[in-house]
Amino acid sequence: MSKAGRWGLIALAVVVVVAAFLIARPGDDDGDSGNQAASTATQTSPTATAPSAPKPPPDGPSATAIELKDHEPVDGVVDVDARKGDPVRIVVRSDVADEIHIHGYDISREAAPGKPARFQFDATIEGVFEIESHEAEHAGKDALIARLVVEPS
Repeated sequence: MSKAGRWGLIALAVVVVVAAFLIARPGDDDGDSGNQAASTATQTSPTATAPSAPKPPPDGPSATAIELKDHEPVDGVVDVDARKGDPVRIVVRSDVADEIHIHGYDISREAAPGKPARFQFDATIEGVFEIESHEAEHAGKDALIARLVVEPS
């Protein structure tokens, strides 16, 4: 392969990686967000294949919906049940700006009116993990909004 051909393949691979990052970046309101912490794409050769399609958005019947009003869960603290290895999808809607954090998995997302916090990841750690509103703490309220309960597979 010519030198120009190799550079062309490398440029194409960079474009594919950048496009994949833009599609899957956390915090977007287009429904494709919620991937676990930022992932790093590495290329080992110029013949790498394009990344697979992004996971479905974390809305729909398999997503757990949590609604917050003034930083408190409308339906009370809920348990989000999963088995180790299962996909976890959580959508948190809030009437005020908030930061939602899943302890143990160390995943945080911003929520705001009209912009839900979307979480999508695989349950890789067994146990019970608190899901908290960080702004509730600052407002002198109980931060706990839900618990992620991951059972052995």
